[in-house]
Amino acid sequence: MKNIPWQERPADCEDVVWRYSENPVIPRNLTKNSNSIFNSAVVPFGDGFAGVFRCDDKCRRMNIHAGFSEDGINWRIENEPIAFGPDGDSLAHSDYKYDPRVVQIGDKYHIQWCNGYFGPTIGLGYTYDFKTFYQSENAFLPFNRNGVLFPRKVNDMYMMLSRPSDTGHTPFGDIFLSQSPDLEFWGRHRHVMSPSPFEDSAWQCMKIGAGPAPIETPDGWLLIYHGVLNSCNGYVYSMGAALLDLDEPWKVLYRSQPYLLSPQRDYECVGDVPNVVFPCAALHDEETGRLAIYYGAADTVTGIAFAKMDELIKFVKENSCV
Repeated sequence: MKNIPWQERPADCEDVVWRYSENPVIPRNLTKNSNSIFNSAVVPFGDGFAGVFRCDDKCRRMNIHAGFSEDGINWRIENEPIAFGPDGDSLAHSDYKYDPRVVQIGDKYHIQWCNGYFGPTIGLGYTYDFKTFYQSENAFLPFNRNGVLFPRKVNDMYMMLSRPSDTGHTPFGDIFLSQSPDLEFWGRHRHVMSPSPFEDSAWQCMKIGAGPAPIETPDGWLLIYHGVLNSCNGYVYSMGAALLDLDEPWKVLYRSQPYLLSPQRDYECVGDVPNVVFPCAALHDEETGRLAIYYGAADTVTGIAFAKMDELIKFVKENSCV
């Protein structure tokens, strides 16, 4: 993965995570009918990259589209939403699809998204080539959001993080972990972590949600996540990170007390939903330790931020609220 997007840290920056200077990399109108493109998932594919992108159209309908890129920066996103292959009646109902994640397990690229099935729940599907897509059974009953699969089985079980919610814009949110032998039947639910007390870590005191697929490291599963503060000016979404136990990933070893990235640039603060940094995908080159994090900005456009894995893990350990 040496060809992942990368830009060295600016000389005047001391932050452990820094922004790409040419952000946003995906504008709101990259497809012919898109109002916004954000909260999207990217993975290595062939000699380049592919992804599944949240594209809200000009009717403000939420759906997911496939896209391709040679360099991870310049993208071609399909104008039409993903059409899943033949499925049973139980899968046909979907009022909306949004906030996708993608992770490769074996020869399949597994997609998770918030699926409108009589309320928000976790939709699952897969593809081999990002051209033909197959939908699986919904993972959970409504109401749930932020479904994120681990990139491999743990103790011979698939693992998925999620945030049980309600029908509206949930004013609460804890991260839970669920297990499955077959990606269809889910159980063995475990609590992972809750929002922090306001006086301890205010940026994540209202709700939290898993971001990109966890990255396996010798120090544990690196989970990049978002946290929400309910301020006097509305919700503020920022980015943090935690390290989960490799064998029992519902156990939190470390968790960043300060945020890693918060909405500070114009494209993060001004848009359809102001003041949002929402991580959904991460590319990691093990040889160089480089990390490229894709995030939605102001629920309108997509940006990239960078970090070095060893620095990020060190930061989380030394600035942990666990």
